[in-house]
Amino acid sequence: MSSADRVPEKPALEGLEAKWESAWEGQGTYRFNREAALAARAASTGSTTVGTGAVFSIDTPPPTASGSLHIGHVFSYTHTDVVARFQRMRGQNVFYPMGWDDNGLPTERRVQNYYGVRCDPSLPYDAEFVPPHEGGDGKSIKAADQKPISRRNFIELCDRLTKEDEKQFEELWRTLGLSVDWTQTYRTIGHEALFTSQLAFLGNVERGEAYQAMAPTLWDVTFRTAVAQAELEDKEQPASYYRVAFEKTDGGTIEIETTRPELLPACVALVAHPDDERYKPLFGTTVRTPLFDVEVPILAHHLAQKDKGSGIAMICTFGDVTDVVWWRELDLPNRAIMGFDGRIITEAPDVITSETGIAAYEQLAGKTVFSAKAAVVDLLKASGDLIGEPRSIVHPVKFFEKGDKPLEIVSTRQWYIRNGAKDEALRTRLLEHGNDLEWHPDFMRVRYENWVNGLTGDWLISRQRFFGVPLPVWYPLDADGNPVFDEPIVATREMLPVDPSSDTAPGYTEDQRGVAGGFRGEVDVMDTWATSSLTPQLAGGWERDPELFDLVYPYSLRPQGQDIIRTWLFSTLLRAELEHGTSPWKHAALSGFIVDPDRKKMSKSKGNVVTPAGMLEQHGSDAVRYWAASSRLGTDAAFDPQNPTQIKIGRRLAIKILNASKFILGFEGSADAPITEPIDASMLANLAAVVETATAAFDNFDHARALETTESFFWTFCDDYLELVKERAYGESGDAQASAVAALRTALSTLLRLFAPFVPFATEEAWSWSNDDSVHLASWPLASELQTGATSGNAALLDLASRALTNIRRAKTDAKASQKAAVDSALISGPADDIALLQLAAADLQAVGRINELSFVAGVELAVTDIVLVTVSES
Repeated sequence: MSSADRVPEKPALEGLEAKWESAWEGQGTYRFNREAALAARAASTGSTTVGTGAVFSIDTPPPTASGSLHIGHVFSYTHTDVVARFQRMRGQNVFYPMGWDDNGLPTERRVQNYYGVRCDPSLPYDAEFVPPHEGGDGKSIKAADQKPISRRNFIELCDRLTKEDEKQFEELWRTLGLSVDWTQTYRTIGHEALFTSQLAFLGNVERGEAYQAMAPTLWDVTFRTAVAQAELEDKEQPASYYRVAFEKTDGGTIEIETTRPELLPACVALVAHPDDERYKPLFGTTVRTPLFDVEVPILAHHLAQKDKGSGIAMICTFGDVTDVVWWRELDLPNRAIMGFDGRIITEAPDVITSETGIAAYEQLAGKTVFSAKAAVVDLLKASGDLIGEPRSIVHPVKFFEKGDKPLEIVSTRQWYIRNGAKDEALRTRLLEHGNDLEWHPDFMRVRYENWVNGLTGDWLISRQRFFGVPLPVWYPLDADGNPVFDEPIVATREMLPVDPSSDTAPGYTEDQRGVAGGFRGEVDVMDTWATSSLTPQLAGGWERDPELFDLVYPYSLRPQGQDIIRTWLFSTLLRAELEHGTSPWKHAALSGFIVDPDRKKMSKSKGNVVTPAGMLEQHGSDAVRYWAASSRLGTDAAFDPQNPTQIKIGRRLAIKILNASKFILGFEGSADAPITEPIDASMLANLAAVVETATAAFDNFDHARALETTESFFWTFCDDYLELVKERAYGESGDAQASAVAALRTALSTLLRLFAPFVPFATEEAWSWSNDDSVHLASWPLASELQTGATSGNAALLDLASRALTNIRRAKTDAKASQKAAVDSALISGPADDIALLQLAAADLQAVGRINELSFVAGVELAVTDIVLVTVSES
């Protein structure tokens, strides 16, 4: 079948996504070829030279499978896909998997709302359970009305819903044209993820990198779970400073200012800066707390601020993270009064012994923070210890990034992984890995370095949740039935994956669960980042498929959002250092944010998120991909769904690619004919420069530059070069006609390959009209391919001819004549060198301009394409 027979009468974008996605899947276009990778490695002794078939592996971000994808996902995942497509065309064997991050609080919250349930681990499993509600977001169902169900029933619902979400996500990704190998997928709660996560944890325990400790813990009272440092978010909140008087033991008072008067019963000391002359004489003395009459010391610490409040602060266990630092470094007692539910605990600290103190505490017990604060303020007013009126302020307060209430700090027993906060040698290695990593853009590196240098504590990985990877440990129970936490029973590799809440501890029988002398299973699960930090190992088959892991690790690329450098990027690099002593990747590519027309970051919490399905359906996937690829890495992009200008431009480009391809393939001829005409050689010389620029841009992970360069040339090619040579290409057979067709077909082949990473559907469609293979498996164009027959081509000629053509068109417009009107005569003047060059395109200019007599004059100091004389006739 000839090219002309394959070209549709009316090329269109509609339907291309379904047509080509199905074809790609059936043909295995994007499959990772393990056998070829092994052969290439053997032949090249591990060379990663371009075109050798070496592996280019991508540690793809697994999107959270709860709810729906938004336009920000399309933005960043397109950035990754254009790189994958480019590398594949360079001859690399691309390993491009896809994972689903389906364990975590977002999934649990979605399940609660979707099915109208909540988890109660004390309830038995109901094999016949049917959820009371299904569909929608369920947010109208009050928490009190959610039906309590067993943990196993709850996990089954989580599993069911995430699988449905993942199907929808995959369908959208396929519509977008991600060149993912869909045979390489994983779930962060799947069997393989459970095995990998638990095995890595066992290694951490064995090497002393994982440990448990009773310590102050950031706690979300809504979700009833611990929160790690990386999950914090500061939110500006209104508050009030209360000035409170403490009595000195030798008479007089010291006044402090606090926003947390409800924590007075947990006060353990007052603290001031060691250089503060006002308080130096008081260091080492004591004061008594108002209302509760507890003696506490006055101490010095460099974190105290001279210019904040009265310059002296109370240390409570615990009001904020600074309290934790003071408590730890000054070796103070723990008098925590905050419960896991965000209420003041019933039992007062044992140091409160006075009748008035006990009576005051009884008025706080069981109250929320808000109510306790109001009660304490009333008591302070009554006792005369509140000085003046409260002073209103707005200050940053710590929140869990997914929570809606301020965090509290409670004392809990949790599992930690060492992260360099307390280990200078580990911190140094992590910084070295960050320095060796190629960052795109490079300025993102400092964000990683600042995070590592600013770590204040080890990574808290245990969570009090239900749908997650269980911590694979049990605890023996002593003769009184109390757990011996310092002697955990760790699972063996052969047992993995394991759930200690239902599986029996090694060396015990199930009837010993929960009885004295028996065992108790750990009920906590791992932080979702403790699993996501192992995506290189999960996707690469670590300890499950050593051959595959050896081929893909370390990965070539980690693409991700800039907002999760501190979480996903850092934690992955940490786990790779602990497990392998290496960095997990060679390059890190960081996408910017999507912002709304007011330049505000799009997020679900702000309610300004746009879902992409409608945009893809209305404008086509190539158009949406064009919009995404037009933004450089690390750069925020504004998106207005009411006026998506860039998407409309992208659609216009995709349509033009189809129409230009149809037009060019309509000429009789071959791409193999000699290039004999200077203007053809000039066009190919210009295209060779485009190929060099686009290739260098891609090599530097600057896809936007590659697109911009290619697109700019393409429009000149269509608007000017095609017009200049079409009369010759339509003409009688001969060297000049063959040269035009050869140049056009060569340019078309090159341009389709240059555009293929960005607009995969339109380019595949157009490529199929004259080729039997896929453009996405074709070789990336080389500048040297375009130099045959064009070595003498002067690149400036095309620009000069384009400018001349523009002025010929303008002259006709000024004369109020049709562009098809014939011109009796025209004179083009300009510098001698330019005129000499432009005369090489005289025949094409004369034909396209319908000029009967075209003359040139040199030496006149005018712009080269100024038309001096044009006489128009309507022949």
